[in-house]
Amino acid sequence: MDTLSYRTQSAKKEEVERKWHIIDGDGLVVGRLCSKIASILRGKHKPSYTPHVDTGDYVIVINAEKVRFTGNKLDAKTYQTYSGYPGGQKEKTARELLAKKPIGVVEIGVRGMLPKNRLGRQMFKKLFVYEGAEHPHEAQKPEKLEL
Repeated sequence: MDTLSYRTQSAKKEEVERKWHIIDGDGLVVGRLCSKIASILRGKHKPSYTPHVDTGDYVIVINAEKVRFTGNKLDAKTYQTYSGYPGGQKEKTARELLAKKPIGVVEIGVRGMLPKNRLGRQMFKKLFVYEGAEHPHEAQKPEKLEL
């Protein structure tokens, strides 16, 4: 039996075909939404997924201001930032961040679920989050994705 013909094929970055997906965040739970987005950005939904190659698709998230948290997370969950200076650590609750910068809730959630390296930063650039229902990516013909 010829075992060489049954080798696993690794995807190459030149051969990757990327699609555009649009997700409506209205009423969706933040954590479940972010994990699905991260999976699509990495390309894990494709049979050609290769860990060391960016095989993922582009994702547009609309209505980011209408995402929801379960339980008491709206008041209990905190987001921390640190400027690097003494006393420069700031903390916001999910309610405060959602009121001030709703796209930040989705972006922070997705960024935390992607690899922490050059490849993860490259994948994150394929995410576009918008507060309202309007987006400037009609020319790319995004497909609606139901979660």
